[in-house]
Amino acid sequence: MNTPLFVILGPTASGKSSLALQLAQFLPVEIVNCDSVQIYKYLDIGSSKASESEQAEIPHHLIDILEPDQLFTAGEYLVRGRKVLEEIQKRSRFPVVVGGTGLYLRALLDGLFEGPKRSDALRQRLSKLAERKGLAYLHQLLKRVDADSAQRILPNDKPKIIRALEVFYLTSKPISWHFRSGREPLRGFCILKLGLNPPREILCESINQRVDQMFASGLVGEVKLILSRGFSFDLKPLQSLGYSQVIRYLQGLITLSEAVALTKLKTRQYAKRQLTWFRKEKEVVWFEGLGTSLPLQAEVRTRVASFLEQESTGDSAAAWEQNSISLGD
Repeated sequence: MNTPLFVILGPTASGKSSLALQLAQFLPVEIVNCDSVQIYKYLDIGSSKASESEQAEIPHHLIDILEPDQLFTAGEYLVRGRKVLEEIQKRSRFPVVVGGTGLYLRALLDGLFEGPKRSDALRQRLSKLAERKGLAYLHQLLKRVDADSAQRILPNDKPKIIRALEVFYLTSKPISWHFRSGREPLRGFCILKLGLNPPREILCESINQRVDQMFASGLVGEVKLILSRGFSFDLKPLQSLGYSQVIRYLQGLITLSEAVALTKLKTRQYAKRQLTWFRKEKEVVWFEGLGTSLPLQAEVRTRVASFLEQESTGDSAAAWEQNSISLGD
């Protein structure tokens, strides 16, 4: 029996979490985080985590599972995420995967190739090459050996560039080739992907409001508290949106108003990249609005009901009835 699995994807500030909580009002669901910042403890305001009351009302998973100085990869997310999905399945409940980290989602649903173990010696050589000739040189080198990956990886993303080159030199095949072969997709679930694609002006306004709320709610104080715990400002989670701008403010490099404005700009740019990534996802049912919109929520409710009706045959139907699912009016 395949268990229904719902995926809510879309750009930051598009209302994914709100839509997930709305689904929880009429379905026996548990929410699985798919955001690469929310997995870390203490990074609450800047990552827009669900509140304590929301997490108490609806089970949430893969939130606050790591200290800020712990490394975490898409491969580790795959392992932990699939384990959580299986546990939810055993409880005869439905997982709702929510978040904007496209690579994590792809790993969870499609699997990842088992790449070669990291070579510290090769990585050191590539890092020194980047120091001598610049990161742009490494990106051009990647473009020559793996044009597909070079198009996908940003020119300033040093870790991913080095990993792609490392895989090529260790296996004589591009990492993009590995991605297309040898992956083990998720099994045992019937998946409905719900995509949020608000009009640009509405999304920009939502982003601006979210950033203003983050700073008003104490983002600067949150960063100070994290640093007071002994964590370094250059940790990867603290280089994420909002946090990196606050750190620059605390270092005296920019004013507070500049930090707010810069966070809004960088977030809008990030949202654009997210949409570019998610538009490549297959079989997404897109909705043109924010997840907080009542008319959109009604549309989603109708689509979910249709999906469940199509899938609810045999044992599946009995399981849903046992969970007392009510789609309401």
